[in-house]
Amino acid sequence: MGEKIILSTLPKTWIFDLDGTLLKHNGYKTDGKDTVLPGVKEYMETIPPEDRVLLFTSRTEEYRDSTVHFLEEEGIRYDDILFNMPMGERILVNDRKPSGLDMAVAMNLERDCFELPDVVREK
Repeated sequence: MGEKIILSTLPKTWIFDLDGTLLKHNGYKTDGKDTVLPGVKEYMETIPPEDRVLLFTSRTEEYRDSTVHFLEEEGIRYDDILFNMPMGERILVNDRKPSGLDMAVAMNLERDCFELPDVVREK
């Protein structure tokens, strides 16, 4: 992408959609199995252990066990996962610290193309 996102040294909360972002969109339906997108595992391994990772998906509860099993098998790190999320826009609202630090960062990726900007932590 060539872009850079400069983040503070504070611990982060990472929020990822599942289908089309980390996994092939609807692969579990169209291919009969999930597929991790290229670059996802490597990127997830760069997230510091003190950061939290939240996944969410429009998948229904009927897919919870198979999805969780797949993520564990593939070694995809997360702290919590939410199912039955609406398919519409995801809106992130947060505050700005008095220092001027924006506490929300959001980005949209092309479906099935896990290509994030470089993340640089301030020193």
